[in-house]
Amino acid sequence: MNTGSYQESANQMLGRYFPPDTKEKQQLRMTKLCDPPESGLSPFLITLLLAVLLAEYLIGIIANGFITAIHAAEWVQNKAVSTSGRILVFLCISRIALQSFMMLEITISSNSLSFYYEDAVYYTFKISFIFLNFCTLWFAAWLSFFYFVKIANFSYPLFLKLRWRISGLMPWLLWLSVFISFSHSMFCINICTMYCNNSFPIHSFNSTKKKYFSETNVVSLAFFYNLGIVVPLIMFILAATLLILSLKRHTLLMGSNATGSRDPSMEAHMGAIKATSYFLILYIFNAVALFIYLSNIFDIYSLWNILCQIIMAAYPASHSILLIQDNPGLRRAWKRLQLRLHLYPKEWTL
Repeated sequence: MNTGSYQESANQMLGRYFPPDTKEKQQLRMTKLCDPPESGLSPFLITLLLAVLLAEYLIGIIANGFITAIHAAEWVQNKAVSTSGRILVFLCISRIALQSFMMLEITISSNSLSFYYEDAVYYTFKISFIFLNFCTLWFAAWLSFFYFVKIANFSYPLFLKLRWRISGLMPWLLWLSVFISFSHSMFCINICTMYCNNSFPIHSFNSTKKKYFSETNVVSLAFFYNLGIVVPLIMFILAATLLILSLKRHTLLMGSNATGSRDPSMEAHMGAIKATSYFLILYIFNAVALFIYLSNIFDIYSLWNILCQIIMAAYPASHSILLIQDNPGLRRAWKRLQLRLHLYPKEWTL
């Protein structure tokens, strides 16, 4: 690949997250974005896809808001909250903020493109997108890790010591994740600023050096953008996989000792295996979609790029719905809420 192609790829990546340096470049970029998309998507299909995104955002905000309200009420009532409840509060608040920002971004960019590309507005949306996405990935990874430590059946001394101390360490780990996500966002800004300041054409007879310079910048950008995805992804996969293996081994042991009657404990283990497997699949799909979206592999108006956005919007909503279904307390609270909502219209008619 020649230097021009690397330069173009880097400029496309920067264009997605950070505004151009000059008003002329900004106007040129806005003109290109206003042109018909190269993918040939019809206006009806684009409108339909945007409607699907907005519906996913609303469902995710409602589901995560419900989980947050239940655990916040428990926190206020009992003056304390469980460790898993604390993780869920952090996770749901970050998801509500992320989906609210993304829904607001789509609304503003669709109705007022000139206002959207103002430097302050553009920076706010894109930095918030990176920061909140990395926060949600870390919090979900810590939730999987906490369930693994508390549920998995291993007799290693280090594992037993970790199980004893995990509840006390978790608040610090959550705030550490916030700090890491914020620092990563700031590093991305600094790298992009350095690249923008040094990406002008270099008139030099040493073409090999110029090509190496461009390649290094592009690789550095891709590396730092996706580093925030890989680390929590690996941690989530390891914790979920080990938990599934531990539950599966314990289920097989109970099956060999079963007397033939229906064992509720075995059914609970099988339900936990299915739930963890679903969470793992959703997390991987979301991480891959985010990785592709940040890498700018496809055109911004292409069907594949929009599909990545739909997957990223569907993950918080679907994961939160599964959390409500698999948690007995949340499931009972949701049924009580549904019952009250059904009773309100009847009271008004009386």
